[in-house]
Amino acid sequence: MKTIAITGYKAHELGIFDQKHQGIRFIKKALEQRIRELVDDGIEWFIISGQLGVELWAAEVVIDLKKEYPHIQLAVLTPFLNQEERWQETTKLFYTEIINQADFVDSITKRPYENPTQLRLKNEFIISKADGLLILFDEDKPGSPLYYLDIAKKKQEKNDFPIILITPQDLDLLVQDEIHENPKNWT
Repeated sequence: MKTIAITGYKAHELGIFDQKHQGIRFIKKALEQRIRELVDDGIEWFIISGQLGVELWAAEVVIDLKKEYPHIQLAVLTPFLNQEERWQETTKLFYTEIINQADFVDSITKRPYENPTQLRLKNEFIISKADGLLILFDEDKPGSPLYYLDIAKKKQEKNDFPIILITPQDLDLLVQDEIHENPKNWT
């Protein structure tokens, strides 16, 4: 079985504060392109921790792609129990929709939040279970994905562990393609 962990920025790190933000469409489009390539390469399982932002958008993409690729699976491995406990109600509903459609859901530490060590353990555990990492990352603005990336790079030093980056340049290209494809945007 081949597995890929997916991560990236939290929504607020990208300046995105609601699900209607235009940027989400381009992030999901970039994720879809990479996920399709990974499925074509034999990846069956996609693992996220259920973090708001890129991870949940990736989960939406995987769930949508299951119509076309019914064999792919989504695992949500949260760092601790009830991670959504303090989230806003609309965010909790979005999260619950994802959780209800996931193929496997579990919490790594099996207890509520106690300290940041649980987040480090989550990153280490998920990378240890994955065969590669798909990450939305900007080296000029490291943010929270850097913790995942550091662990992935350590694994990569010892094993064949691909790290697939989606960069701001990749997103810019998608935006430019859309502008050029739609004549209404030319004026």
